[in-house]
Amino acid sequence: MHVLHRPPASFDRRCEAARMKRMAATRNRFIVDERGKKVSVVLPVDDYEEMLEDLHDLAVVAERRHEPIVAHAALKKRLKAGGLLPR
Repeated sequence: MHVLHRPPASFDRRCEAARMKRMAATRNRFIVDERGKKVSVVLPVDDYEEMLEDLHDLAVVAERRHEPIVAHAALKKRLKAGGLLPR
């Protein structure tokens, strides 16, 4: 059984909005070729690492899309029964 915790949609929107605001505050920097065509982007390492985490999360969601969904209450009950959560 795999359980994928999904925070509330409002949490996702707030986090994404904060990240987008932070990324917008940093000036976009590009590497261009001899014709001036953009060929690469320069971004802070933290932003790059966040993007990699997001891509990994999306890959996990895609891999698990056909797995049954476990209700929060059922998961909580199972974790308490297994001693992983306090009763």
